[in-house]
Amino acid sequence: MLPLERKKWLEEQVTLNKKVDIEEISKMLNVSAMTIRRDLTELEKKGKVIRTHGGAISVESLTEEVPFYSKKSKNSTEKKAVALRAFSLIKENSTIILDSGTTTLELAKLLKNREDLTIVTNDISIANELLDSSNKVIITGGELQQGVGALYGSATQQMLQIIHADIFFLGAHAIDLDRGVTAPTFEKSLIKQLMIKASEVTWILADHSKFNVKAFSNVCDLTTVEGIITDTKVEPSVVKEYSTKTQILFGGQD
Repeated sequence: MLPLERKKWLEEQVTLNKKVDIEEISKMLNVSAMTIRRDLTELEKKGKVIRTHGGAISVESLTEEVPFYSKKSKNSTEKKAVALRAFSLIKENSTIILDSGTTTLELAKLLKNREDLTIVTNDISIANELLDSSNKVIITGGELQQGVGALYGSATQQMLQIIHADIFFLGAHAIDLDRGVTAPTFEKSLIKQLMIKASEVTWILADHSKFNVKAFSNVCDLTTVEGIITDTKVEPSVVKEYSTKTQILFGGQD
């Protein structure tokens, strides 16, 4: 098979199957893995595929922002388990930052009965959940993202640049072994980066559906965070791969 024919075939396979594996394709076509890797890299540069660890996925696999009420009930049991594990990491009298998201909202539900914490958030649903809490609650301010409930913009950025927190719980939209954490928009990734910078320690909260997924804008590499808290539905092979970059903790596990 000529190089041009091989690339066209690869593109068709990614479109048809949504993903391809380099090792499988190299054996199937009887060419080196390096050749397939080079082909996929060229296809990615042309916007035809998205490279992943060990292969490629279709451009359609790139995730977009999901409205709050559309994702609120998705994997709710897993999100509660993740939140409970995160809750166990919070020491007395801590200052914490809660990123926007439905998993961090589950954590807020657990935190509202404490009274020793300072909680900073850019999520109005989380702020509302903590309305009657005895904790000190600080809202970043900023422009409201309609349908999502997150605050962003220059006012949010200015607030985050002048605070310091003990721990940040990052709500991950998408996690990839090579690309790390990514977000749907540049503005959202910038807010997350500032939250990371403002905190001593960062933990990613992500259920199993967030792995091996990419979004538009880079947030951070996995080696820069303390670890990922997820649920027990993550495939063992995925856990093994991601454990080479950071530690993995599981909610719903003794």
